[in-house]
Amino acid sequence: MPLSSKRTDSTEKVYDLTEESIAPGVKSLLMLEDDLAFADMLRVFLESNSFKVTLATDGVAGLHRVMTADFDIILCDLVMPNVPGDMFYVAVERTKKHLCKRFVFMTGYKTDPKWNGFLSKVGGPVMAKPFALADLLSTIQTVLTENALGGPETN
Repeated sequence: MPLSSKRTDSTEKVYDLTEESIAPGVKSLLMLEDDLAFADMLRVFLESNSFKVTLATDGVAGLHRVMTADFDIILCDLVMPNVPGDMFYVAVERTKKHLCKRFVFMTGYKTDPKWNGFLSKVGGPVMAKPFALADLLSTIQTVLTENALGGPETN
């Protein structure tokens, strides 16, 4: 299935999503989610799909994890205690910029002007809660493929 990424010059870059696009093996995933029941459900699902999941329940804990390891995917809730998802992203952008293209955001507040503005600015994929687990897995695989192929183009 082709994946396209709009570029600023209005041409479209197309990737072929084949089995070979993503290197085989277990992928590391940092999940920032303060709802423990939801996080546990996601963890079980993701681990059953070959992800090694590290959980952080707020942005401070997430920053500690990011400083000690790189992750293939960062699954980040926006509304969290202490350091919310947008501030966590900014901190990662300042310390480990290469990880920014690995974010997948989750939120139940996608239409809130504060979050909508942030999400529009960073342009990363967003999972609007509630979401289907199959959609989450597809989004994660798309991000992994784009990163493996060196895309998408950024401004």
